[in-house]
Amino acid sequence: MEPEPPGASGPAEPGPRVRGVRGAAHAASASVLSGAEAEPQRCALAVAAVLPAGGSGERMGVPTPKQFCPILERPLISYTLQAMERVCWIKDIVVAVTRENMEAMRGIIQRYQHRRISLVEAGVTRHRSIFNGLKALAEDQPHSKLSKPEVVIIHDAVRPFVEEDILLKVATAAKEHGAAGAIQPLVSTVISPSADGCLDHSLERARHRASEMPQAFLYDVIYAAYQQCSDYDLEFGTECLQLALKYCHVKAKLVEGSPDLWKVTYKRDLYAAESIIKERISQQICIVMDDEEDVGRLLEETLKNELNHVKVTSGPLCHAGRHLHQIILEQCYSFVCVNVMTSEFEETQKLLNLLKESNFSILYPVVVISVHFLDYKSVPFDRKMENLMQIRELAKEVKERNILLCGLLIYYPQDEQKLQDSLRQGASLIATFIRERNSAFIGQLLIA
Repeated sequence: MEPEPPGASGPAEPGPRVRGVRGAAHAASASVLSGAEAEPQRCALAVAAVLPAGGSGERMGVPTPKQFCPILERPLISYTLQAMERVCWIKDIVVAVTRENMEAMRGIIQRYQHRRISLVEAGVTRHRSIFNGLKALAEDQPHSKLSKPEVVIIHDAVRPFVEEDILLKVATAAKEHGAAGAIQPLVSTVISPSADGCLDHSLERARHRASEMPQAFLYDVIYAAYQQCSDYDLEFGTECLQLALKYCHVKAKLVEGSPDLWKVTYKRDLYAAESIIKERISQQICIVMDDEEDVGRLLEETLKNELNHVKVTSGPLCHAGRHLHQIILEQCYSFVCVNVMTSEFEETQKLLNLLKESNFSILYPVVVISVHFLDYKSVPFDRKMENLMQIRELAKEVKERNILLCGLLIYYPQDEQKLQDSLRQGASLIATFIRERNSAFIGQLLIA
């Protein structure tokens, strides 16, 4: 048997080998991606989760298994793990991965500081991978530090947008009924072809539903079902709820799911997932500036008027970064740093240093826009431009920490109407960079 890393636990052969990997304490940003402001719901049950992640991703059409495909330079499975581990009442999360991907998975857990994760070797099929995950949670596994849960949640590693609300619903329904699963209305009508390739019959769409994940079970029910499974079930089956019905005579409670439960299956789904993540982390902008900066206040008001759907807050860098820490807790990944009273990049440099020290940018790219104002009467344009071109070197340095930096030079004329036009143009450029997080802007000095 392969030696385990320090702190790992695993059952002896012939059961699946479990490698426990515990990340370091999460940064403050590792809480919920959406709905972070809400008080977390509690579940009185002892709950664990099993995520099969041994697929090859044939339908994706790329050499990398889809669960490891990057989205914003971070593997897809990391987003799913974050969604599960942010739920404090899920005690253990068991991930089934193939032997050849075990080291890569361990690296993902360590790099992104995931917690409560244990790894088990995947089987050759989805059902065999789930069974291995369930075995890792069984009471009869020697040397395992995992405890048998009352309820186990089964979820796909490539469904990254699952929310705590639906996890709680299926877990509590499983406690009452023995099994539960998320469903959604069918989008397309299901038809059955005949042997000669012609239509045999179709199903009435209104009477049927699509089975989704997550699903939850009393652990004893689903474990007993898998122990009784035939080889045919383990090789060709995909529906866990059906196994509970077939072998344990437990009828699952069906819970209406949300559209966010969709599964990343095809290459185009990666782009859709990236778009959703960008939209979610672009819903808040923090403007870092001195309370006395009048032009900064004008920029703030312009952003609020131009971006009605985005929460815009402001404040100074003070008290050793306590204000910034609060912003981090509120899940803000977009910063506008106004430089007026200080030297060209002093405030921006302070902000960048605080962000680097906080380790905040591990999970999502953080956008920082360094804003500078130009009054032609006080500073020649050429000199101002020359001073601001150091943005390139700063951007190159912080990009390694997943911080995307660009500069914005706003013309500050005496004419009020021209000033408003400059501010609106600047707000538009800020919104574009924050929304797109486009690498083409990194290190650039935009001019409004």
